[in-house]
Amino acid sequence: MSAKRFPKASGPSQRQLRVAEVIRHRMAEILQRGDVHDAELQRMSITVSEVRVTPDLRSAIAFVMPLGGREPEAALAAMRRNKGEIRHQVAHGLNLRFAPELRFELDKTFDAMDNARRMFADPRVMADVAAPDEADEPDVDADKDADKDDA
Repeated sequence: MSAKRFPKASGPSQRQLRVAEVIRHRMAEILQRGDVHDAELQRMSITVSEVRVTPDLRSAIAFVMPLGGREPEAALAAMRRNKGEIRHQVAHGLNLRFAPELRFELDKTFDAMDNARRMFADPRVMADVAAPDEADEPDVDADKDADKDDA
């Protein structure tokens, strides 16, 4: 019965999205203020680009990247090393029964954007994009049919 009332959603729920965004903001504040007591982490400027939360809100994956993409593995290792402290501080900003378990991964979207820019800068692609589409060209036969209807 409940399967009919609550169909399987294709994406995250509104609550998942809201909790993920709160976690992302809290992590950004914590990293910006230097609340984590790790000298290596404090000398890095880390961007938290996205957080994804599981449907039960018990675990979250944070996608991070150091500013400028320098030393991504070192930044990831520092985040993983301090995940307990980060989790504890993030939990203070949440009004949840459980503090989600945090996992950290490198954000690959910046690399994907660079690849897309490189692809669009290719002269062959630029020529193809600049060429008019077949649908954009006026249909000569349609104009003749319209003239016959007017007569």
